[in-house]
Amino acid sequence: MIQDQIKHLIQSQIHEDGMIETGINGVQLFRATSAIPCAPAIYEPSIIVIASGAKEATLDGRRYVYDNQQYMCCPMSMPVNAGTPTASKNDPLYGVYISLSPRVMNEMSIEIETSSGLPRPQNSALNTQGIKLAQWDAAFSDALLRLLQLCGKTTEVAVLGDARLREVFYAVLTGEAGQFARQSFNPGNAIARSIAYVSSNLKTPISIDDLANRAGMSRAVFHRKFKHATTMSPIQFVKTMRLNTAAMRIAEGMTVSEAAMDVGYISTSQFSREFKRSYGQSPKQWTAAQHAFAGAA
Repeated sequence: MIQDQIKHLIQSQIHEDGMIETGINGVQLFRATSAIPCAPAIYEPSIIVIASGAKEATLDGRRYVYDNQQYMCCPMSMPVNAGTPTASKNDPLYGVYISLSPRVMNEMSIEIETSSGLPRPQNSALNTQGIKLAQWDAAFSDALLRLLQLCGKTTEVAVLGDARLREVFYAVLTGEAGQFARQSFNPGNAIARSIAYVSSNLKTPISIDDLANRAGMSRAVFHRKFKHATTMSPIQFVKTMRLNTAAMRIAEGMTVSEAAMDVGYISTSQFSREFKRSYGQSPKQWTAAQHAFAGAA
């Protein structure tokens, strides 16, 4: 079975918990043999594939649990809570993280729609919000296996890596998540452009009116379309992106004040108030809890 082959390939490459590079651009392998509680995170444009075990993510209260039956497709930056709460030595988690190149995905989307005669999906056709779980199909499984067979082979990675990665992208764009992904990478998708702008400008003041103007919409229309695409209002989305990013920085060792400034807060006290309102703990309490869990794991 292809999924068993994929699992064995990952196991042969990663021998301790965490993430490792494969040498293939944007492709990483990961393993977890102990539970990791859900914590603030940012999902960048990517697909996440689970070969063994299960992973969990929550976006604005909606819970997604995926395993080796479905992969996660996230074509736009999204603030989530994510973890591996069921991982254990008896039920380890093995998976693959593949970054989605907006340029390549857009080019391939145009090629697919032009050659097949399919119309470009319109914004109104997108019913999925934020992220989507898609079933593994034969094309996706085969493309992923061929990609992972390059791991550890320097020459093959250099010569074939980009081509095999395009095969995976093609399988995503033509699979269950295809319309969702093609719509998201459509250069005419003003909401996707707005999300990309927010993601890369967290340190600077972000005006909702400015975002609406950049999108060529009235504030009311922008608010409605943005919430339809992300489940959150623009203001809520910006705040959650900032808080989640700051939480990740703190977990990596930044001080609270450094993390607050890094995502655009001028006042550390305001940051701490909003952090506690969102996560139920002050930044220092949250950090202590994270360290205590890490020490016990």
